[in-house]
Amino acid sequence: MSPAEFAAAQWSRATGAGVDPHEYRRVTDGLASVADWGPSFRRTGHGYLQRAQAAGSARSAGEYLLMAARWFHLSTLAPHAEAHRAAAEADHALSRALTMLEPGARRVSGEGFTGWLRGPSDARGTVIVVPGLDSAKEEFLDLVSALLARGLAVFAMDGPGQGVLAATSTFVPDYERVVGRVIDAFGGAARTGVVGGVGGVGGVGGVGGVGGVGGVGGVGPVGLVGLSLGGYFAARAAALEPRVAAVATVSGPFRLDWEELPPPVRDIMAQRAGGADAAREFARRVDLAALAPRITAPLLVVDGGQDVIPGVTNGESLARLAPHGTYLSVPHGDHLLGNARADWLPRLSDHIAHALTGTPA
Repeated sequence: MSPAEFAAAQWSRATGAGVDPHEYRRVTDGLASVADWGPSFRRTGHGYLQRAQAAGSARSAGEYLLMAARWFHLSTLAPHAEAHRAAAEADHALSRALTMLEPGARRVSGEGFTGWLRGPSDARGTVIVVPGLDSAKEEFLDLVSALLARGLAVFAMDGPGQGVLAATSTFVPDYERVVGRVIDAFGGAARTGVVGGVGGVGGVGGVGGVGGVGGVGGVGPVGLVGLSLGGYFAARAAALEPRVAAVATVSGPFRLDWEELPPPVRDIMAQRAGGADAAREFARRVDLAALAPRITAPLLVVDGGQDVIPGVTNGESLARLAPHGTYLSVPHGDHLLGNARADWLPRLSDHIAHALTGTPA
């Protein structure tokens, strides 16, 4: 694949993650090969770190750091030798940004997860945002903002084999156990006033020490939003973790067939699962046919009609089999629907807020 073709394939994902489309074109127009993707995007991220250093206010510095986090994360979408370092840089930039912009935000980490808990102390519900195959908590900042704007607390996380944890862990099929541990951490915060296991991840540079909850919520009914493969994780967790009170999936697979997956997707899955054999077995287990009827929470399934990844355009089956499922297909939407945000993001945010709080959608 030429660098122009690769850049075109990632266009709506990158702009949907919040990078400036004109800057994206300037960066990608200068690529001589796909191998230049990672280093070029990391350089752009470092440019934002320099802007943050020179910024005249904490607000401006924090905003530059959020943009740096986006570029560092997007640098990992093409394989390169420094991908794990870039994921750590994304994590560190996000940590610094939230420390400046939201003093009440808290790093919450535990067995198989890490992320940031944000939102008001009087939030009536908490949403866990679950990333997918090669996404991470830094990719969905605008989704988090939409949920926060509805008065919810939000925990954007990396799980096993995801984001900053990809360097030290691999995918697990029983993701509901990870979600359960996250919810347990929220309960501990509500009882004790502290978030257990808070701190940087292996020298990544997160906020150290155990922090008080302060102005952050993290209690009340819990909802899940899963994106891409995270849609499968979220749906599975909603079926098997009884404390999940609402769920939404975006471009999530109902069932995967290893032989149908394109080679780049297989390669990424092999990296994140711990080898080709492990990835093949993992893909075999991605099947919601038996679990969908057990999802009793209100469920919204969002698909893009122009999604070209096999296995992630069959969300209608999930919505139909779930007792309280609703299906939203956006005909012109691609994978993750970065090209159609207005067609689904407000509706998804309202769905979650209504299901958790009872407020009108």
